Amino acid sequence: MVSKEEDRIYTQPWKDYELLDAGGGKKLERWGSIITIRPEVQAYFKTEKTFKEWEQLAHWEFVVKNNQSGAWKALKKEIPKNWVIAYNSLKFQLELTKFKHVGLFPEQRTNWDFLQKNLQPEDKFLNLFAYTGAASCAAKSAKAEVLHVDSVKQLVTWARKNMDGSGLEDIKWVVEDALKFAEREKKRGNKYQGILMDPPAWGIGAKGEKWKLEDKIDDLLATASTLLARNGFLVMNTYTPAIDFRTIERLARKHFPKKKWEVKELWMKTTSGKDLYFGNLLRVT
Repeated sequence: MVSKEEDRIYTQPWKDYELLDAGGGKKLERWGSIITIRPEVQAYFKTEKTFKEWEQLAHWEFVVKNNQSGAWKALKKEIPKNWVIAYNSLKFQLELTKFKHVGLFPEQRTNWDFLQKNLQPEDKFLNLFAYTGAASCAAKSAKAEVLHVDSVKQLVTWARKNMDGSGLEDIKWVVEDALKFAEREKKRGNKYQGILMDPPAWGIGAKGEKWKLEDKIDDLLATASTLLARNGFLVMNTYTPAIDFRTIERLARKHFPKKKWEVKELWMKTTSGKDLYFGNLLRVT
C-alpha cells in the first residue's frame, strides 16, 4: 500500500507490547514476557529476521486450519495459555483463542489515549462492538459514564475481568447487536459525548444473524450521528478492503456536515523497521 505520510497515524508500542517484526504473511509480537507469531494479511513484504529466528524467540505460533480458525502451537515448554499485561494503570487479561486473537488489539492504543485525553468526568461514552473492553476501561479511567455494547456474552464477561483487574467499576454492560441497540438509543433520544466503533469486517449478531460491514456502515454512521452530543466526538476504525479511505471520507462528509472530521490510515512500526497497516481511522470532533 502506498500512501502519503500525512495520511498516516502511527500507534506507539509501550512497555508491555512490542511489534517486533512482520512479513511473509505473519507478525511477531511481544506481550509482556510472552512472544507470539500470528498470521497477518497486510504483512506481504519480506521479514527482517528469518522465520527460523522468529521461532527461536517465540513461545506460541498460531497455525491456520481454515479461513476463520486454527490452533496454537507451543514453541517452548511450560508456557501459560493466559496471562496479564498492563497499559498505564489498566490491566488486560490475555488468552489464546481459536481465531488467532489474544484479547487485545494493540494498534488501538492511539484511541485509548484519545479517549483519556478528550473525556471528562461524568461524560457519557458509548463503546459499540466493544470486544474485551480495553477502550471501555480507558474511558472509565477518565471517570466517564461508560456503556459497553457487544453481541457476544463471553466477550462481555472477558471485558468485566479487565475492568475488575484494572481496579475500575460501574461500567454498564449490554449484550446485544450494536447497530440495533444504537437505533433504539436514537428512538429514546439519548446523547453521548463520546462514541467509539470498531466494527469487524463481518459479524454475527446476538441471534446468529450475519452481516457485512460494507452493507451496514452507512446505517452505523447515520445512527451514530444522531446520538452524538453537539460538542461530542466519534471514533471509528475499519479493517476491510471493501471500505476504502475515500468511501469513509464521503460518508463522513454526508453524516457530519457541521462537524470537523479527519480520516487517517492506522499504522505501526515494527522494532525491526517495517511499517504495518491496520486499516482506516475516522475521528469526528
